[in-house]
Amino acid sequence: MKIKTIRFAKLKVPLVTPFKTALREVSFIEDLVIIIETHCGQLGYGSAASTPVITGDTHQGMMSVISQFIAPKLIDKEIENINQICHIIQSTVVGNYSAKAALELAVYDLWGKLYQAPLYKLLGGGSKNLRTDITISVDAIDKMLADCQLAVQQGFDILKVKIGNDLQQDIARINAIYQDYGQQAQIRLDVNQGWSAKQTVFALQQLENNNVQLELVEQPVKSDDFKGLKYITERVNTPIMADESAFSPQQVIQLLEQNAVDIINIKLMKTGGLSRAIEIANITAQYQAQCMIGCMLEGSIAVAGAAHLASAKAQQITKIDLDGPALGQYDPAQGGVEFKGPAITLGDAPGLGITKIDGLQDITDGVWPI
Repeated sequence: MKIKTIRFAKLKVPLVTPFKTALREVSFIEDLVIIIETHCGQLGYGSAASTPVITGDTHQGMMSVISQFIAPKLIDKEIENINQICHIIQSTVVGNYSAKAALELAVYDLWGKLYQAPLYKLLGGGSKNLRTDITISVDAIDKMLADCQLAVQQGFDILKVKIGNDLQQDIARINAIYQDYGQQAQIRLDVNQGWSAKQTVFALQQLENNNVQLELVEQPVKSDDFKGLKYITERVNTPIMADESAFSPQQVIQLLEQNAVDIINIKLMKTGGLSRAIEIANITAQYQAQCMIGCMLEGSIAVAGAAHLASAKAQQITKIDLDGPALGQYDPAQGGVEFKGPAITLGDAPGLGITKIDGLQDITDGVWPI
């Protein structure tokens, strides 16, 4: 099974409610879709979102780097040589993690189809049933409480609360949410680099003194502030998780060697795809550290790949934040992984299992070779 062509499409799904963080506000899931076709007619799907404030990637940039640099090296490569293909994807250019992730997803999808097995089984096997949290966007307290109520009514028992744009208001938000929903759901906080190290310690010590029991706090400080993360971790009881600080295996090793964080958040769009996500999961196992599997704001194509990884690496990946498809008004992908409220169910179809994608907008000049 050899790679014949690589082409691009776009996919846009409106969100149920706007997605607001300390860094951005988004109203749609907008994915660049990578479609790899083999000489025997099989199709492999991958996708990536544009997240310039986090990864630096845009759709136009991804198309350019793939078509100009990576795609020429992949044509006629055998899918069975997946490690070689992933090495080419990772080593041809620096950075461009989302572009690499989308390509790797499509290759791994074809790898599953080559061996007629769902991806999670090829990666080591695991449960078909997973359970995700749901994101509560930062907003006025009344709106956040209403969003929490709706999420609990929909069956979610883990709430990932976005904060980070005003310290005192953030503390008030957390206290209000915990008071109303702390007995019904676990509360995770995602600060999206919105606080300083001293602000984080102040806020968490105040919350802990008020008996607010949080499952974890994600990336409270700037991505390069490893000393800040260590400062926080040494002074609070609440587990601290690295997200934007943990793109590469090297960064993960540095964080864990320094005891700077308790948990690592793996996202395919940060690692550059499944191959390095697997490497990071294996590294955390050596340090006896927990992982979360997360997503940026991708649709069900990319999140399906993350779900397969979460199943196969369940001993390391103990927390799941794969609510991207649940945030959309509908799921355009058919077959494969089913996303229904907090429940994620993996199918038995080969690869990612996707049989059809509704609403794809082909980009006719995005085909390699031309």
